[in-house]
Amino acid sequence: MAKLRVGYPDTMDPELLRYFPAEVELVCIPAEPTEPIAIDFWIPPPFSPIAKVWPWLRGVRVAQSQLAGVDGYRAIVGADVIICDAMGVHSIPTAEWVVSAMMSVYRRIPLFENLRQAHDWRARKQANEHYRAITHDLRPHIPPVLQEELAGKRVMIVGYGSIGKAIEQRLLSFEVETIRIARTARPAEKVYSTASLREFLPQVDAVVLIVPLTAETQGLIGAEELALMKQGALLVNAARGAVVQTAALVDALNAGCIRAAVDVTDPEPIPEDHPLWDCPNLLITPHVAASTPEFGRRCVQLAAEQVRRFAAGELLLNIVTGDY
Repeated sequence: MAKLRVGYPDTMDPELLRYFPAEVELVCIPAEPTEPIAIDFWIPPPFSPIAKVWPWLRGVRVAQSQLAGVDGYRAIVGADVIICDAMGVHSIPTAEWVVSAMMSVYRRIPLFENLRQAHDWRARKQANEHYRAITHDLRPHIPPVLQEELAGKRVMIVGYGSIGKAIEQRLLSFEVETIRIARTARPAEKVYSTASLREFLPQVDAVVLIVPLTAETQGLIGAEELALMKQGALLVNAARGAVVQTAALVDALNAGCIRAAVDVTDPEPIPEDHPLWDCPNLLITPHVAASTPEFGRRCVQLAAEQVRRFAAGELLLNIVTGDY
């Protein structure tokens, strides 16, 4: 009986191949193949277009993504290939990024880092000025407000899957109140549907986006949704850039209505002359939330378990159906 042929990207650390079952045949797939390659199980490269590789592959029955999102996969591989995402693999680093980003904004870490580089702590009064400007809180505070607390905030998590749950777990330790939103309501878990999004927007201090990009979620947050948010509320996007309408986000930030912390943008990467670069009240990172030293190991461990299941005729994990 022929061995199960497993194709893996040439960027994968060879040391990690030990996780795969010994009875399968591992096939290294170059970034730009020059001849047809026959495999049964494909692990696409995580950070390069799969469209460059796919035309050279033959016999693929399963495509196991190393990413939580698989937007665009179905259009490339077709209806006959089982697509599995990497749900669960990126929960820890992404959840940590979300909490870190929120704390950085509330604690004004970027401002204080700028003052450090300027060798001038006297300008720290800017923190109080920023607080008053964005929150419209003009009450006298002694001492002046230099930082804000996460404790006591009400946070809406839009996308209550494995990453959303990991985010909530960490936020609860900061004594926040959470509201759970998903594409489909799950009353038993106190999860509301996205149809309730606008109802809750005026009630929360922060909105965390961690939904997959689908036809339903593309442009989910636009001008109307941003206008419903509290003055100075924080929008955190760790999902996909296109979940937020960029032009509306730029307008809301420039108007001083909200704050934002984003790891993803639309377009991505951001062109050098894009107005998003210069928006106030914005913390931005270049899609690095899941990029930690543990990324590769966790991805390969999931893929190896999927290979074992497939070879044994067992049900695969994280099978993507429908639009997502």
